[in-house]
Amino acid sequence: MVFNSIEFLVFLIIVYTAYRLLPFRGQNRMLLVASYIFYGWWDARFLFLILLTSTLDFCSALMIGQGQMSTRQRVVSTTALLAAALLFVTVQWQAVQFSLTPFQLAVDWPNLLPSAWTGWLVWLGTLAAVLLANGLYPYLVALPENRRSNLCLATSITINLGILAVFKYFNFFVDSAEAALSSVGWQADFFSLGVLLPVGISFYTFQSMSYTIDVYRKEIPPVQRLSDFALSISFFPQLVAGPIVRAADLLPQISKPRQIKFDQTIRGLYLILLGLFKKVAIADGIAGSVNAVYGTTGAVSWLDVVAATLLFTFQIYCDFSGYSDIARGVAKLFGIELMLNFNLPYFSKTPSEFWRRWHISLSTWLRDYLYIPLGGNRKGNTYRNLMTTMVLGGLWHGAAWNYVLWGFYQGTLLCIYRALGIRESKQSTQRNSFNLKQFLPAATATVLFFGLVCYGWLLFRATSFEQIVRFTQILFTDFGNFSLSMPRPTLSGMIGLLVLIVYECLEYSAGNAHFYYRIPSLFRGAFYAVLTTLILMGASNAASQFIYFQF
Repeated sequence: MVFNSIEFLVFLIIVYTAYRLLPFRGQNRMLLVASYIFYGWWDARFLFLILLTSTLDFCSALMIGQGQMSTRQRVVSTTALLAAALLFVTVQWQAVQFSLTPFQLAVDWPNLLPSAWTGWLVWLGTLAAVLLANGLYPYLVALPENRRSNLCLATSITINLGILAVFKYFNFFVDSAEAALSSVGWQADFFSLGVLLPVGISFYTFQSMSYTIDVYRKEIPPVQRLSDFALSISFFPQLVAGPIVRAADLLPQISKPRQIKFDQTIRGLYLILLGLFKKVAIADGIAGSVNAVYGTTGAVSWLDVVAATLLFTFQIYCDFSGYSDIARGVAKLFGIELMLNFNLPYFSKTPSEFWRRWHISLSTWLRDYLYIPLGGNRKGNTYRNLMTTMVLGGLWHGAAWNYVLWGFYQGTLLCIYRALGIRESKQSTQRNSFNLKQFLPAATATVLFFGLVCYGWLLFRATSFEQIVRFTQILFTDFGNFSLSMPRPTLSGMIGLLVLIVYECLEYSAGNAHFYYRIPSLFRGAFYAVLTTLILMGASNAASQFIYFQF
């Protein structure tokens, strides 16, 4: 179920109506069920993993923060895990076919229960794990506080990263090892896993892990209800592609009654409209042109590579920031505020500024939970820490060497700019009046760094290392070849991109994301009409899944 679908519209209307009719605790329970339905729409088996992560970190945080769990908390956690293994792994929900467009409900009853032993094996493994955990509980409680906290934190991080490694990186490293051995004449055929990558696993794993770490650091107290914590991890607007919300920001909003204000609702609807415009009109409108160049094995010109890379630069921004806008907008409808994830990143003049503006929830996560623990800006270690953080950040994006190379490239830019002492001047951030002496250097720095960002997106989008080498050679050796074989973007993509550029230039000039509030209502209404028209035009574009769903 994706945001730009009829199924999601129907789902949102039903959930929002029920939300407004229910009392506070009923709202939370309903949102938890709705979030699991939303996530299980892709594959119900994914729900076992997200509940396993939620339960593990809920229990770990309680043992770290208060040294014990109540009998009710232990029973609820145990029951939830066993029920999840039975309902989401043992029961084969692929036998149930349901759709809204057109409406269809069919159940293949003979195949609803597994004929293979794997489903029951998972359930038996879960039973053994919870029995072991409950058996070890008295010994954990008796440990000194420091040892217990360290052990529980290590268990949480190890299991979370272990799950992520198995589902996302196991086959990648196996294939890489086979290729490396083959290159020196050794033939190897290692075991590989035929498993699906759970949608959004990197997002909710980081989000859940950060909660346990924050409790360990005594920055927040452990939450007492598993249902509240599970909702904070699975809250459907931001579940699949972020933002990666900190527990300190989201849990207080979930644990207390919420009031939905009219202004908040209006702002939410506007963000949904803006996000759909970015995704449907622009990202989907230019995706075909990008794919035609990056998906080809034939000859392409210098202009093809430049145009496709430039379009992908805007495609990934509109696709990802569009998702974040919709997520924030939908959350506002329920009285919940999510953090800003993108803040005009392509106006950046330096790499450090870019990472303060691009995917802010991930960049701050990497800063707080990786870069600073590695040593941060301590003398002598800064460049090593920057490079390590960015390479691992690249690997977070996907199990492929081009993502590692992209992370290395971003780390190199950070190190070079830092070594040269190139930083954003304070004067360049003052946009109240035009000053030519300030504008020209700032504009030059912005254009230069934007070109560096575009090449980084070439590394990110390339389908192989060979394609990176070939396209890079074309950029430096085929300059002047302006023949263009790439198909033109759709009309909604071209017009939408122009509208977006003008809009963001105005926002940057104003220095305020809410600058349009000062625009007369007539012009604002016209702008909303333009966005709606372009969305309707974009409805005929070939729909594509949000890019960051694969991460």
